[in-house]
Amino acid sequence: MKQTRDFAKIVVSDKAAHSVQAGHPWIYDTELRHTEGVPENGGLVDVLSERGRYLGTGLLSERSKIRIRLISRNANDRFDAAFWERRLHYAWDYRKTVMQKDCQCCRVIFGEADHFPGLTVDRFGEVLVAQTLSLGMERLKPLLFPLLVRILREDGQQIRGIYERNDVAIRALEGLSQQKGWYPLEGRTDFGPTRTTIVENEISYLVDFETGQKTGFFLDQKYNRQAVARLAGGKRVLDCFTHTGSFALNAARGGAAQVCAVDVSESAVALARENARRNQLEDRMEFVAADVFDLLPELASREGQPFDFIILDPPAFTKSRRTIESAARGYKEINLRAMKLLPRGGYLATCSCSHFMSNERFVKMLHAAAKDACVCLRQIEARQQSPDHPILWNVPETDYLKFYLFQVV
Repeated sequence: MKQTRDFAKIVVSDKAAHSVQAGHPWIYDTELRHTEGVPENGGLVDVLSERGRYLGTGLLSERSKIRIRLISRNANDRFDAAFWERRLHYAWDYRKTVMQKDCQCCRVIFGEADHFPGLTVDRFGEVLVAQTLSLGMERLKPLLFPLLVRILREDGQQIRGIYERNDVAIRALEGLSQQKGWYPLEGRTDFGPTRTTIVENEISYLVDFETGQKTGFFLDQKYNRQAVARLAGGKRVLDCFTHTGSFALNAARGGAAQVCAVDVSESAVALARENARRNQLEDRMEFVAADVFDLLPELASREGQPFDFIILDPPAFTKSRRTIESAARGYKEINLRAMKLLPRGGYLATCSCSHFMSNERFVKMLHAAAKDACVCLRQIEARQQSPDHPILWNVPETDYLKFYLFQVV
């Protein structure tokens, strides 16, 4: 290395060294060989190959299977406030470039894709909502959060506070407790209500970032919703797993004749109904609290074909490789039933937000569903997540959203 540092050194296997050299930032617990010095849990360590070559510097988490998350492969980096401020500037400048006017509501920090492993920060207008899933980022919050707010404010952005959504069980894997609430910036404790209004694709939404799913609103489908709106004119639309009604509202605003929005959550349906009212679209929309797996076969048993455009935007059916087969069966069931329910010439939007459901496996499932439904799929578009959720080609975990638009023929 080019400079002397006080970090403990951890030697890793050849397998880990090859992975790091290929650009992946994770080193698993089984790949550690021996340690020089006394590492600090949550602190920085230098990573060396078995031949003594410097591979990078990362954050150690002694309870996680992902034992080290690299943040740099530059031996000359100094990990001071200036280093992290540069990283935050890079992330914000990227969003301004790729999102432009849409950066008012976007993902500002996307974990490994922005070299902040385990940290997510979404912006909903004047509110930032953060989720911290790694010990290293948890320890860095007192430095990062004030810096991020200052950078945005100095750029003319109105930010009233950061709300933390750390009420997720996965934090236990890092030895972290669950909690949520306002982060105490500048010594303040009262930052206002935990609901806010955003505008996306010219549609107004009420976002409940205290109790809504994840950070309160799914920003990654922003431009996929526009693609649905372009096809919706005059259509009878069924939006399954509607959450707060985003696809349904885009379809209605795109000129759909009628939209039925379905979600198993009563509270989500209530919020979706409120969003329709605030956009003066309720006259063409209805909202149903139901399990989609029960509703689709019920609709198929009725006479006629009530919908000519079906949207399937389910939650991730799998969050691990162990359950991928059962997840694939779930995806096939809803897609098969939707294909059967649609008339010839109808339209289908379908997606998966699970990284473990690879695009290859998702496409294979769609082929099987179409075969069993005795239909052909005419592809209109294949899309991914919006660019505020950037994909690093050397980190496949950042590539998670598959979105397809078809005509059923």
